[in-house]
Amino acid sequence: MKTRLAVALLLALSAPLLTHAAPPAATAAPASIANESAADAAFRAIYEKEWAWRQAGGGEASEDGDAPESAARMPDVGPAAQQARLAVWDGVLKQLDGLDAKALSGVNQVNLAIYRDQVFNLAEEVRLRTYEMPFNSDSSFWSNLSFMARREMKTAQDHRNYIARLNDVPRYFTQQTDNMRAGLARGFSVPRAVLDGREVAISNVADLTDPTRSPLYAPFKKLPSSIPAAEQAQLQAQAREAIAGKVIPAFQQLRRFFLQEYVPKARTTLAAEAMPDGKAFYKQQIHEYTTLDLGPDEIHTIGLAEVARIQAEMNAIIKQVGFKGSFGEFLTFLRTDPQFYAKTPDELLHRAAWISKRVDGVIGRYMTLPRARFTIVPVPPDIAPFWTAGRGGMGTYWLNTYNLPARPLYNLPALTLHESDPGHALQGALAAEQGELPEFRRNSYISAYGEGWGLYCEKLGVEMGIYETPYEDFGRLTYEMWRAARLVIDTGVHSKGWSREQALAYLRDHTALSEHEVTTEVDRYISWPGQALSYKLGEIAIVRLRAQAEKELGDSFDIKAFHDAVLQQGSVPLPVLEQQIQAFIAERRKG
Repeated sequence: MKTRLAVALLLALSAPLLTHAAPPAATAAPASIANESAADAAFRAIYEKEWAWRQAGGGEASEDGDAPESAARMPDVGPAAQQARLAVWDGVLKQLDGLDAKALSGVNQVNLAIYRDQVFNLAEEVRLRTYEMPFNSDSSFWSNLSFMARREMKTAQDHRNYIARLNDVPRYFTQQTDNMRAGLARGFSVPRAVLDGREVAISNVADLTDPTRSPLYAPFKKLPSSIPAAEQAQLQAQAREAIAGKVIPAFQQLRRFFLQEYVPKARTTLAAEAMPDGKAFYKQQIHEYTTLDLGPDEIHTIGLAEVARIQAEMNAIIKQVGFKGSFGEFLTFLRTDPQFYAKTPDELLHRAAWISKRVDGVIGRYMTLPRARFTIVPVPPDIAPFWTAGRGGMGTYWLNTYNLPARPLYNLPALTLHESDPGHALQGALAAEQGELPEFRRNSYISAYGEGWGLYCEKLGVEMGIYETPYEDFGRLTYEMWRAARLVIDTGVHSKGWSREQALAYLRDHTALSEHEVTTEVDRYISWPGQALSYKLGEIAIVRLRAQAEKELGDSFDIKAFHDAVLQQGSVPLPVLEQQIQAFIAERRKG
């Protein structure tokens, strides 16, 4: 049945083959649909059809967040469905390469460059069978279920659909474990070195005896008043039954598989390049996360140069505060002095909220603001032990309050700038408001652009007056050093034969991150090749483009206009951002 459905979806996407060339920059507004050329109409037909299929669930990946809001089942992640998706995306790529790109409007030439790379990456993920490794030390299909419970549910039918998804968890987990077995059989797995303790998030659910204590039950603790009381009680009973009868046993079975099969058989190597087709896999990971076609050696060299530059700035702050001792002794001081740490989770949350409100006081001078706002919430406890210090997106800034001695306050301004406003929360909200852009640009996320912007915002905080002490400025530099060190560590581990101990020592010796953060971050880089490269390479691009704009525009340079030009792109590959900002500079020079 699943195979027939996938074939039907594939046939629905069949379209006449339409030539492709590299897009130039574009600044003109898009033509209305009524006036569009035949080439523009053909391109729009391709992307609208594929996007609608993807949003309806056809292109769903291994996380529920990629399924439609009305889904009454978990994603189909079996090999047949994966290959059917690949056939669709390969078909779309063939159609795109058949387009006469020069006949497209300037705006659509840009859209084509963005959309083609998006589809290419989706296809390559399947082609390389990355679905056979559906977790890393940072994220997993089982922990992502807790985010499913955060979806807004307004009606009884919304809650019934959610219960249906809970009841489908055993089938979904079985498909995932079958995929993981296939990965183990060909040596494609998360390295054994980073698996110790990773079953904790599984056990947090597997060991539950009261289903109402599961985060998955949260939507039923306070149901909408529009649902009659009797129906509320019925929904609550059905949710408890689904969690107790389906979800908890599925987690228990997953734990047995993880401990008895996966951990013992996981590969003993670390490098991505050591896996089957590893060089091709790592090359694609670099392309997907950086949008650039740089080799590991080039990236490693860039990282070393950035580490040396930032180290000099860190040394200057140590001299400024009058610390007598070595760099290592200063890091020990920062990691151990109680003045730098919150005593309660609320203290950490309140401090982050105060920083974000101080940003609100000045941010309007630097960029046009979106209508949407964000909230600050603690990371769910079942995933907090292995999660990063914080993470942000449209609507929410998740702050990790687990293990407070590992969450230094001097890093908090940089973290908050990155994850909330003007970082991820603002960027995502603004992207969603760009109504003239196609949905595939408004509702997608490109790591090099998004993480590059987030890291740039940490630096922007200096101009905005957010860092109040030299220690907070050192925290900013330690975060920048952290991202520069990633370039060295990621390429060192995955291409140059670095050991885990070598990577840990490098991050420990160059940053003021706590030991807990050093460990969780290095394990993240080991198990998630390429992702860590996006931050610094993206930030370098934005900083370079701003410097060029300031130099060429002189007194007419407008910081707010520059930021708006960056943010109004949605989410784009770095080469496209380069083209668009070059066009912005040229246009402002004429003006």
